[in-house]
Amino acid sequence: MFTGIIEEQGTVQELVRRENLYVLSVKADKVVAGTNNGDSIAINGVCLTVTGRKGKILSFDLMKETLQATTLCDLKAGACVNLERAMKADSRFGGHFVTGHVDGVGTIERIIQLPNYVEFEIFPPKKFMRYLVAKGSVTLDGISLTVGRVKKQSITVYLIPATLRITNFGKKKMGDKINVETDILARYLLR
Repeated sequence: MFTGIIEEQGTVQELVRRENLYVLSVKADKVVAGTNNGDSIAINGVCLTVTGRKGKILSFDLMKETLQATTLCDLKAGACVNLERAMKADSRFGGHFVTGHVDGVGTIERIIQLPNYVEFEIFPPKKFMRYLVAKGSVTLDGISLTVGRVKKQSITVYLIPATLRITNFGKKKMGDKINVETDILARYLLR
C-alpha cells in the first residue's frame, strides 16, 4: 500500500528483456535507504518487488501483465520515474490509499501553463471514468491528485509548482501516456 506522495525521481538505467519477463534497473538516492530484496516500491505508480540491489541501483522483474497494463514497457535508459516506498503502519498518512495496481494507461490531451499554475486534461481508459468524481482522488504515474473537473471522457487535475519539481510531471508533454489508478474506495462503493 502506498500514499501517492512521491519521495523522489529515479533514473532508469536499463530495461532488459529476458525469457518471459523484463528486468528494470533504476538508480535512486532516497528510496534505497533501508530497502531490501522483497520490498515493494511504486515506480510511476506500479507496485513492484525489489529483486536486486547494487549500490544505488535497484532491480525489478516485470511480468507480461505488468507490461501490458502500464507504461513501464516504454521506459528507456535515462527516463525519470516517480518513486515511493510502501507506507509504514506507524507513519503519518498523506495522499490517499494507493494500491499500486494500475487500472490502465491514460493520455495527456491538454496542458495549460501559467505562472505558478499548471492544468492537465487527462483521458483515462473509458471504462474507469465511472470511478472518477470531482474532488475525488486519482493516482497518475504514482502521484496522489485531486480531480478538479470531470467531463464525459476526461478529467482535469491541477499541479502546484512543488509537485512539478518533485515528480516527473514537470517533464510531461501533450500526448504522453500515464499510468492511471482510480480511487480504491470509489471502486468498492460502486461494486
